[in-house]
Amino acid sequence: MSVRADICGPDAPQSPYPVYLKGEVSKGFGRGSKELGIPTANLPEAAACEAGNFMETGIYYGWASVGTSDTVWPMVMSFGWNPYYKNEKRSAEVHIINKFHADFYGEELRVIVTGYIRPEQNYTSLDALIADINKDIEVAQNCLRRPAYDALKSDSFLVPQNP
Repeated sequence: MSVRADICGPDAPQSPYPVYLKGEVSKGFGRGSKELGIPTANLPEAAACEAGNFMETGIYYGWASVGTSDTVWPMVMSFGWNPYYKNEKRSAEVHIINKFHADFYGEELRVIVTGYIRPEQNYTSLDALIADINKDIEVAQNCLRRPAYDALKSDSFLVPQNP
């Protein structure tokens, strides 16, 4: 296993970032919490298709908010085929870096993708996958501390719209 840097990308987002995605949290494959211990909120297929217009498959970082809450959390997102699981559809699986006590299926998920961490890859073991995801979380948190990235957590896109 190679040593990965603790931070990646430029000091400020560059095109195509930021990328704005939103949609109703949909049921995924049920692996995030159960197998990995890293719960994800899945954007609907239409949002994943939209992301494909701007982004290559890989692991990304940014900000997220859910439902009627105006709280904004850091996130990492796997966008692609998840080769370890051999997905047949491209998905956008968001891990919000916060402990939640309930799921939020059916709630609106708003995501600002601010940067790229690494390409998708296959793994020889579940432990190796989990270790890389945990490193992705660390890298995302470090990247988002930079002023130009931190400023995006105040973007009005993340504020819930009144019904």
